[in-house]
Amino acid sequence: MTFRECHGWLPAGKRAAVCFNIDDVHPATSRDEFEAGGELGNGALGNVERLLARHPQLRVTLFVTPDWRLRRLVPSRGFLTRMPVLRERIHWAPVTPRGRFRVDRFPEFVAYLNAMPRTECAVHGLHHAHQGPRMAMEFQRQTRDECGAMLQLAREIFRKAGLRHVRGFAAPAWNTPPALCEALREAGFHFVTSARDLDTPIRIDARAAGAGLRGAPLLRPTWVRGIVGDEAGAADARGGLVHFPTNFQATSAVDRARAIIEDGGLLSIKAHIFKCGGGLTMLDGLDADYCDYLDELWSQLARSYGESLWWTTLAEIAARCQGAAQWKC
Repeated sequence: MTFRECHGWLPAGKRAAVCFNIDDVHPATSRDEFEAGGELGNGALGNVERLLARHPQLRVTLFVTPDWRLRRLVPSRGFLTRMPVLRERIHWAPVTPRGRFRVDRFPEFVAYLNAMPRTECAVHGLHHAHQGPRMAMEFQRQTRDECGAMLQLAREIFRKAGLRHVRGFAAPAWNTPPALCEALREAGFHFVTSARDLDTPIRIDARAAGAGLRGAPLLRPTWVRGIVGDEAGAADARGGLVHFPTNFQATSAVDRARAIIEDGGLLSIKAHIFKCGGGLTMLDGLDADYCDYLDELWSQLARSYGESLWWTTLAEIAARCQGAAQWKC
């Protein structure tokens, strides 16, 4: 997988951009393993709305799982996970039945998302589950056609639900193999967010060396290359796939955010909608402490950089990349 620079992604007069993206949104409530949005304004989504209210410039992308199935995020199947062959063919922890959390069965949840201000929704896998040890890493060895079928079902669930969404995708557990990239492109998706790196020092040519797509630029949106149709080198201008990194979360220092902005980059901030659940505590779970940290961070950035910052969404940046590529052709 290779990457090519997106030209013209920053509007004139803007020195850098800020995006805020939240994973694992689905209709589960506190009566389930996770409260992931199902309690609407009384739960985690209320935290998001309060941040939006306090920061009028802020916009957010919610990555919603169409039919969430994970009940636990840590293995619990004991000796079965140690049996050769079988260990790769079973879920290492219990999963919910298909359809239990299909968003088209939760009209109040969908209506709430559709009504949230300055918010866009995008696809976060299909079930967020897979057999074998990498339980949450949904896309592993599937073929392009198998990936395509999963993407089609995900968007069909959104369509039936009436959930307004953009043509963006975040792979569960970050893993984005070539077959998935090919399927995303063929299905008409505009962007994917994968490479997650919170440790590589910030410099203008920094490359991601963490989870997801390794080698991707850490500070910039880029075209994903080396997938079907790109051999001639001009496919990005006909509707290519833009990649976005993740370079900041709850454990990152304010100085990292400032360094990204000073280098004219995209400050791509990640959260997960729940903090604790399924036997795991998310370091970037959107609890009160993380909300307070983001509140202070954004206030500092607004005071320091003012109108020179572009507070935007992944879909808006991808549209600018697409437009610049079309103009160039």
